[in-house]
Amino acid sequence: MSLHETRGKIDSVDSIRQLTRAMEMVAASKMRRAEDRMAASRHYARQLKAIIGRLANSRPDHRHPFMQARPVSRVGYIVVASDRGLCGGLNGNAFRTAVRHMADWHQSGIPIDVCTIGNKAQSLFRRTPCTLVAHTAHLGDAPVVADLIGAVRVMLDAFERQAIDRLFLVYSRFVSKAVQEPVVEPLLPLPAEDQRRTGWDYLYELEPTTVWRTVVERFVESQLYQAVVENLACEQAARMAAMNSASSNAEDLIGELQIEYNKGRQARITQELSEIVSGSRAKRRR
Repeated sequence: MSLHETRGKIDSVDSIRQLTRAMEMVAASKMRRAEDRMAASRHYARQLKAIIGRLANSRPDHRHPFMQARPVSRVGYIVVASDRGLCGGLNGNAFRTAVRHMADWHQSGIPIDVCTIGNKAQSLFRRTPCTLVAHTAHLGDAPVVADLIGAVRVMLDAFERQAIDRLFLVYSRFVSKAVQEPVVEPLLPLPAEDQRRTGWDYLYELEPTTVWRTVVERFVESQLYQAVVENLACEQAARMAAMNSASSNAEDLIGELQIEYNKGRQARITQELSEIVSGSRAKRRR
């Protein structure tokens, strides 16, 4: 490789290093905002979950369809992933977890419907035996429930009219900046642990049935929103780590290319000196 080509490679890799450094800083900034959003929604979801638990046992005569367990003839999955790549193995880990979970249903001959959130999830599940029934993407860095619930409503309505009998939620849970955990959680029917016994009841200004429906649907929406904001925080953390690794690799490659360039330059100088000395000796002989 010529010195000119080596110099060109060094400049090219350095440009990539500057780009990955910039992307790392952008991801770090977005991750801080995503963490704040995630922490705020966690508190809301936790409190709503406690209310659901009290309602479920104080009013046993009222049961929302989302709380009714039944034999399984068809299942559904809501899979949350990112719209873009460059975030390490985040999406791949979540997809492998989902596919392993689905394998048991496939072996039992149970058909599977899938709703995807994020372009990466759609790209994968349109190539699987599952039926892709709904999709949404481009929720941005500050997702809102109104943009999310349209596609997800297809799955909720399917459960309510008994077209599917189990609904699972797949996403990446934010554990720390270094750890993102892919999880598959049962969404519907509401898990038994949400139906703890209580010895008291609320005073209702509206009909209890109306309150029940509103609170249960808000709870399901909060769980979905929580999964989306957790996955967003995981995406930014994974992208920050991936860009940091890419920058480090670029620096190592620049170092290797710089050594190669210096060796080539030294060899060239040595050759030029040898030619000068040889020329000088030839003149003396004449």
